[in-house]
Amino acid sequence: MEVILGKTAGFCYGVRNAVEGAKNELKNAKEKIYCLGEIVHNKQVVDELKKKGMVFIENIEEAKGKTIIRAHGVKKEVYDIAKKNKIELKDYTCPNVLKIHEIAKEHANEGYYIFLCGNRKHPENIGTLSFCGENVSVIETEDDIEKVIEELKQTGIEKLLLILQTTFSVEKFHKIEKILKEKLPENIKLKIKNTICKATELRQKETNDISQNVDYMIIIGGKNSSNTKKLFEIGKQNCKNCICVETAEELPLEEIRKCEKVGVMAGASTPKELIEEVINKLK
Repeated sequence: MEVILGKTAGFCYGVRNAVEGAKNELKNAKEKIYCLGEIVHNKQVVDELKKKGMVFIENIEEAKGKTIIRAHGVKKEVYDIAKKNKIELKDYTCPNVLKIHEIAKEHANEGYYIFLCGNRKHPENIGTLSFCGENVSVIETEDDIEKVIEELKQTGIEKLLLILQTTFSVEKFHKIEKILKEKLPENIKLKIKNTICKATELRQKETNDISQNVDYMIIIGGKNSSNTKKLFEIGKQNCKNCICVETAEELPLEEIRKCEKVGVMAGASTPKELIEEVINKLK
């Protein structure tokens, strides 16, 4: 059996920076270290940090000492509350997410209406929305487009910015871009900032390429990871035998033994140890 592992599988820069930063903070800590939300969407990574003593909280008001801001970023109010409560923050927000915050803030100040493509409940977008001002709508799928155009029309604003969650599907983005250009009134000036991160784009492309040339496709990553879900969707489109697992224990070995060529890709929050365990089990 031939196993093809994607070259881009595993931690992206933003995730690696956050996880390594958190480990270093714990190593040098004399008191408890807090983290606001899951540092990345991977249960195994979070469990490992808990064992090392990290305390995960959902609200900055719960912090009693130095607090880490996760890779996904947070609402802008968090910084103000932390300052008021004299909480030291260690900001490990992914640089690509911080860049989106700056773009959103700048255009909101210039009077733009903002369309944000992504899952409205995802931590990254909850943070980004706080930088967009009042004139913002979320596009999760193509079905939302007519509704958000109506919301835009009601404001009378004629300048529109389109931005995207860093892990948004490249394929969906192009569909939304095409429909928007067709349906927007002529008086609306549209500006598009493709804020999908390069690592996401490359990983999605590689998953697409591999999954077209194997008879079994395995995606490794957290069940609550947005970028892992996108990889699974891409793999499933091309390969009917496509599964998503968090650990090697979940592999259906009897099914896989029947295959000649197996592809493996991992989400941006998946540590190399979990990838190696899957590869070793396959071998």
